[in-house]
Amino acid sequence: MLNVRAKRNTRALGASLAVLLAVAAWSAPVSAASWLEKNFYLSGPRFDSQLPACDDSSALSTILRRFSTKEGRFWNSDLQITDFDKIREVAYRPWADGTIPRRFCSGRALTSDGHWRTVRYSIVEDGGMIGWSWGVQWCVVGVDRNWAYNPECRAAGQ
Repeated sequence: MLNVRAKRNTRALGASLAVLLAVAAWSAPVSAASWLEKNFYLSGPRFDSQLPACDDSSALSTILRRFSTKEGRFWNSDLQITDFDKIREVAYRPWADGTIPRRFCSGRALTSDGHWRTVRYSIVEDGGMIGWSWGVQWCVVGVDRNWAYNPECRAAGQ
């Protein structure tokens, strides 16, 4: 009988102590990361700034393929990009150090309706699927139907 009562008291004391520690941890003031955390634990991303050029065929083919998919799947349109021209770099890493490296580009795209349209895009380090590789964010002026990069795709440029 005495042994059962001692076990209950021990459990109650342990539960009370756990609640007390949880409340103390929850109410503790927030402080910045320590020297140890900054130098070993919270190292952050490391960018190597290895991005393809604006006229790289894999970047342009990504835009071409995704434009066709977007037009067909979401807008019930058979509009496609058939050619690119006057591709140039607008800016490279224009923001502060430590930001994600981006290469901003602009050019013209010939669409299947015979119109040359301005295309603005950025090549982003670690912007691909789950950050595995670089990715492309793009917009074709005049066919930004959901206004994601309005006005006139300027938000897709720098």
